[in-house]
Amino acid sequence: MSADHLERLRREGRIVIVGASLAGLRAAETLRAEGFAGDLTLIGDEPHEPYDRPPLSKSALLGMASPLRTQLPRRREIDAKWRLGVAATGLDLAAKRVRLADGDEVEYDRLLIATGVRARPWFKEEEARLDGVCVLRTREDAADLARRLRAGPRRVFVIGAGFAGSEVASACRELGLPVSMAERAGAPLVGALGGVIGSVAADLATEHGVDLRTHVTVTALEGDTVGRVRAVHLSDESVVEADVVVVSLGSLRNTEWLTGSGLGAGPRGVACDAGCRAFDFRGIVTDDVFVAGDVARSPHALFGYQFLSLEHWGNAVAQAETAAHNMICDGADRRPHLWMPAFWSSMFGVNIKSVGVPPMGEQLMITQGSLAERRFTGVYGHQGRVVAAVTFDNARWLEFYQRQIERGAPFPVEFPTLDRRPEGRQPVPAGFPDPSLPTHGPMVTLSGYSPADQQLVFHPSRH
Repeated sequence: MSADHLERLRREGRIVIVGASLAGLRAAETLRAEGFAGDLTLIGDEPHEPYDRPPLSKSALLGMASPLRTQLPRRREIDAKWRLGVAATGLDLAAKRVRLADGDEVEYDRLLIATGVRARPWFKEEEARLDGVCVLRTREDAADLARRLRAGPRRVFVIGAGFAGSEVASACRELGLPVSMAERAGAPLVGALGGVIGSVAADLATEHGVDLRTHVTVTALEGDTVGRVRAVHLSDESVVEADVVVVSLGSLRNTEWLTGSGLGAGPRGVACDAGCRAFDFRGIVTDDVFVAGDVARSPHALFGYQFLSLEHWGNAVAQAETAAHNMICDGADRRPHLWMPAFWSSMFGVNIKSVGVPPMGEQLMITQGSLAERRFTGVYGHQGRVVAAVTFDNARWLEFYQRQIERGAPFPVEFPTLDRRPEGRQPVPAGFPDPSLPTHGPMVTLSGYSPADQQLVFHPSRH
């Protein structure tokens, strides 16, 4: 791009952000901070300006925060046109236009896709419509679930023991509510952290009074004569009476509106290069369409340049800032998105944090603390090097292990002050499920090397 053309773009160009989300807002703020003075439009399918989602499964359910008052703070004025409550339904790459559900079209010179993910619904539509069957993703979802929990249900049933499902179960127990949780794997968090750590999570849940059902799937939700959920049927032929059912089976990336657009978009997300530029379906990078946040699939140098899909708050912010910078600068000034995957959660009184890509690890070492004490650091290894770490109430070690991941430190972890590895500090299989099986657990998904790879099949009935 010539200097004159770039200057004209910065001064009077049109930038459209699809996704009035955390990533969308931070991108808009970065564009203005870095001198973009043209027209800026944010499009969102929800009627609200961007808000914070992590509190929705934690403090909002406990009554410590209102789910309707989690609006994200503004770091600066963005002077944008807001098109809220109207979804994007299509993209014309050649004409540079975004089509909207109300029939309108919005033209752009640069486009940022930040449409994120949505909750995976219960796969039987008639059962999903029963009163008391809930998902948890939006403000309205959280307000509805919090209201139902305050009403004192006889029993809450959570389908899926990933992070979100476990956080809901934890909140229920903190509120003194009976709760059951079903998981097709052998323990909670198995898809995200593996079976060894999952067994610790299972013990935590049961010790706090959760009726945990593992190695089972939910086969049906039963309603009463007036359309309220009353019972959950399981694959082991057991039946659990419940008047609130929370479906927590992971998320779906919001890419359907891009069908037929020519972009490399599918169930795994929208593929982009390290500079956040979207690929088309042929694997050719575009120069005017960028991607950020949960909907993005981007290669990472530290993990063999495989495409990573990350559902992380910090990643959404960092990738949005990188995308915005690259949208309005010369090619030589562009920078790569190299954020270290990180995640945190709090459940049953324990703070859980991770860095790196745990599902990439074949082996696990407990390097500090012990599983029995529920205070430890676990380090994951892949092909002889450290690729991730997780801590339970031991976060002070995370920065150290992040540096180990960044420098490609060897695995098994070395203990240089000793002649041999301390007893009990031996690598063991991490216990991740077969990656070919559907799982809702990972917060980081490795999705291959091809930007055009859209092959992903999900069988909800297996849950």
